[in-house]
Amino acid sequence: MKEGTSETPGYCRDTEDYDVRQWDTREDCEVRQILDRIADKWSLLVIALLDRRSLRFTELRRAVDGVSQRMLARTLRQLERDGLVHRTVHAVVPPRVDYELTPLGATLHSTIRALVDWTEGHQNEIAAARAAYDIREAEERAAQEQEVARRDAVARDVLAGRR
Repeated sequence: MKEGTSETPGYCRDTEDYDVRQWDTREDCEVRQILDRIADKWSLLVIALLDRRSLRFTELRRAVDGVSQRMLARTLRQLERDGLVHRTVHAVVPPRVDYELTPLGATLHSTIRALVDWTEGHQNEIAAARAAYDIREAEERAAQEQEVARRDAVARDVLAGRR
């Protein structure tokens, strides 16, 4: 292969040096597409729930608070397409479908666990940062509203003086 030529159309690593800009800005980049898939909130939850066990669709739906049936089905199909989830359809009435992580999908669990651990370890700091941000935003909004009211008062005074 000629130097500088991509291995596949969506291949995004041009050098051995890691640089997020190599994939982050390209919509057709496979790395970005995969990260978009596994990092969305429903996929993360599904992968975490399927760790070392299989679950039926209805069990997943009950366990993932807030997900619609349509979104869960779509998420599972996409994870199956990416080779992260295996779907087993049982020929029974009513139909039964089980989902489990593939060996590839299981390799993601430690990464997701690390993300959850980080989140749990820093949730108080994040809550404090959010509260401080909300206070700053409220103060800035109040200052802007006061400035608008002051300008309106000046404009009214100017117009009243011209009459």
